[in-house]
Amino acid sequence: MEEQNRNNELNIELSEEIAEGIYSNLAIITHSSSEFVIDFIRVMPGVPKARVKSRIILTPEHAKRLLGALADNVEKFEEQNGRIKIQEEVALPLTFGGPAAQA
Repeated sequence: MEEQNRNNELNIELSEEIAEGIYSNLAIITHSSSEFVIDFIRVMPGVPKARVKSRIILTPEHAKRLLGALADNVEKFEEQNGRIKIQEEVALPLTFGGPAAQA
């Protein structure tokens, strides 16, 4: 059994550049029938333009696993640090550089 566990180990490397991380204060999630796309964006106050800093593409199965893992980690965080308070969201104009919609 011990030998079988050694064969299932996964060696994950983390470069210094990736270990620094990227700050994001907005995520936009879209999906198709075969994938979920999460764009991580940094919005700065008073700056009318924002750029996608990172894009993650997941299969639907992995997106659901991520949802579960995030829920589990948020629950553990709140047990240790108290409830996370969510402020009322301010709607951002998400035009993505295209023309504004008109009715």
